[in-house]
Amino acid sequence: MINGEIRDKEIRLVGSDGSQLGIMSAREAQKIANSKNLDLVKIAPQAKPPVCKVMDYGKYKFELAKREKEAKKKQHIVNIKEVRISPSIDSHDFNTKVNHALKFLKSGDKVKVTVRFRGREVHHSSLGKELLQRFAGAADELGNVEKQPKLEGRNMTMIIAPKQHG
Repeated sequence: MINGEIRDKEIRLVGSDGSQLGIMSAREAQKIANSKNLDLVKIAPQAKPPVCKVMDYGKYKFELAKREKEAKKKQHIVNIKEVRISPSIDSHDFNTKVNHALKFLKSGDKVKVTVRFRGREVHHSSLGKELLQRFAGAADELGNVEKQPKLEGRNMTMIIAPKQHG
């Protein structure tokens, strides 16, 4: 709430420099704010009496938006990239898929490795599990297994998360 929206009988006023100006009526506080060409902003409505501060509201909103934008810049969104392999994969293809996964882990993304079983291959799910364990071993230097291999229908999935540096 700012300026005319503040309807409390008495408020605790804080100056623009952070100094306590005491308890007074909202009207008096508004006069003080107007005399300094600043706004009266309620910063703690739950306090008894409510706390208001004399400040430049436009500048305050600008600084707040600037800080939020800066915080947003620093965060990294983690995506999940998927690598699909079949239980009868050749060693060269396997190494190529591992290299793709390592590239994803380097850029800070998680990797979901999926073994797709077709036809009767699903009866040999132990082969898929061994394949995923081998994959995890190959990607060990850059990633940790976050979710162990699990059979879901005709697919067996495992998630590898990038290792934290530091």
